[in-house]
Amino acid sequence: MEIVFVTSALHGGGAERVIVSLANYFSGQGDTVTVLMTAGSEVAYEVAPEVRVCSIGRASRGNVWIQIQRLMHMRRFFKTHRDSKIIAFSTTMNLYTILASLGLGNDVIVSERNDPARCRYKLFRNLVYRFGKRFVFQTEEARMCFPPHIRNKGVVIPNPLREGLPDVWSGERERKIAVVGRLEPQKNHALLIRAFAGFVKKFPEYELCIFGKGGLEQELKHMAKDLEIGGKVSFPGFRKNVLEIIRSYRMFVLSSDYEGIPNSLMEAMALGIPCIATDCPIGGPGLCIKDGENGILIPVGAYRELQTAMEKIAGNESLAKELGKNAEEIRKRFSVEEVGRAWYACLGR
Repeated sequence: MEIVFVTSALHGGGAERVIVSLANYFSGQGDTVTVLMTAGSEVAYEVAPEVRVCSIGRASRGNVWIQIQRLMHMRRFFKTHRDSKIIAFSTTMNLYTILASLGLGNDVIVSERNDPARCRYKLFRNLVYRFGKRFVFQTEEARMCFPPHIRNKGVVIPNPLREGLPDVWSGERERKIAVVGRLEPQKNHALLIRAFAGFVKKFPEYELCIFGKGGLEQELKHMAKDLEIGGKVSFPGFRKNVLEIIRSYRMFVLSSDYEGIPNSLMEAMALGIPCIATDCPIGGPGLCIKDGENGILIPVGAYRELQTAMEKIAGNESLAKELGKNAEEIRKRFSVEEVGRAWYACLGR
């Protein structure tokens, strides 16, 4: 089988990480796999040598001519790969892929990421989506965001955990709290900083480490300084080896307003780190965490509940160990082999 993944680039995002995991898995099964990048050439993840990575464009930044050229380059590529199964990731790339392949006969599989309800152009999206052959949603809640003619062609497949995860930490955990995610409004790091400001008064030995990069970095740093916790909050940026760094941490927090299935949360759970997450749309954190059993769920935007949850884990060693131990089971539920088989069923293999 020939499989083509379409994405803007392979920078450090969650969707890109899923693409690389699936591409490496499919190539390992003997399939011919290409990752087609339409808006850059950056590759932040380790791609198997058998996977072809092809860049055919650059970021448009609103330039209509560059966007037209992108469609032309994509269509030219699809014409020379008519027998391929094309898998597009993210709403924008989904639309480009469907439009560029109209009339060519390619099987286009649309993979919806994040929260479909947040799309600013739903009518146009749903109109173009009529021409997609199959749809992959991360959760049932995401599938139900679409009209029947789309969701009836869809299947729910969760994200896979990447292979080669570090081993679970066996020693005493550091008094550090990790969060991994882009420094953008969706992730609501401000909520965590606010909750940490109250938490650290009771547990002054703790530090908060916010991994990632984005447009809100300076604003978040100023917020921590204004709350007089600047010396307790660090911003290490994007780190390829972030899992090796945080595997010994005492806690992981996801404070997002909305998510698909957050890879960072899944990976932290797989490392046995006690996790706290907002129970946000489209149900990804709730799919991973059973509240009080393998992690703690809190309402979206609830900083007092977040502070309480952090205090509960920090102040109860046996609870922290129980949550972490139960969280490790996620390695079996979302292994790349299990998820890969579901994708093969969708692709008709």
